[in-house]
Amino acid sequence: MRLFAALLPPERVLAELGAVVDELRQLPDADTLRWTGRPGWPHGGAVNWHFTLAFYGEVDADVVPELSARLERAARRTEPFGLAVRGGGQFGQGRALWAGAEGDLAALRLLADRCEAAARKAGVEMGDHRRYRPHLTLARSRDAADVRPYLDRLDEFAGRAWTVDELVLVRSDLPRSGVPGEQPRYEVVASWGLGPGG
Repeated sequence: MRLFAALLPPERVLAELGAVVDELRQLPDADTLRWTGRPGWPHGGAVNWHFTLAFYGEVDADVVPELSARLERAARRTEPFGLAVRGGGQFGQGRALWAGAEGDLAALRLLADRCEAAARKAGVEMGDHRRYRPHLTLARSRDAADVRPYLDRLDEFAGRAWTVDELVLVRSDLPRSGVPGEQPRYEVVASWGLGPGG
């Protein structure tokens, strides 16, 4: 199974961000980007827009129970915290356009580190540790792209804050149909409330 740990913003936050993305999609050359789906779009699902905490890649089924147990512990050790979608950025010279986060970023980074440590302790090969950078992917491009007009709009965006109170483990199924622009399909396989009472 191809798995990752993530946070899912609530619907009202996704709706606010969706209104901004609708504007971005009207900008010149927006059709050259592959926009990620969101709830209400064709093939969109409630998990499509998410903050990945730790990407695990292919995980053997027999490792999943141990990984899940360790993620549950990580969730219980982390108190709920405030977060908001704010601004944006890019990776790889415009190959990925994303929305950023503000709020209790120290708690967010701690939870991301705990999710990575949980996987390592469960025997998942994680590669080199990199400092966590919170982002919610909005669009991708196969080639380098000038995304400055999109970033200018995202710089002005500040969504309403919410309390992060749940950690989810998500399965990602890559497209197999060969249809251009088809999105991965995401499915929540487990979730845990944050804090000792979670």
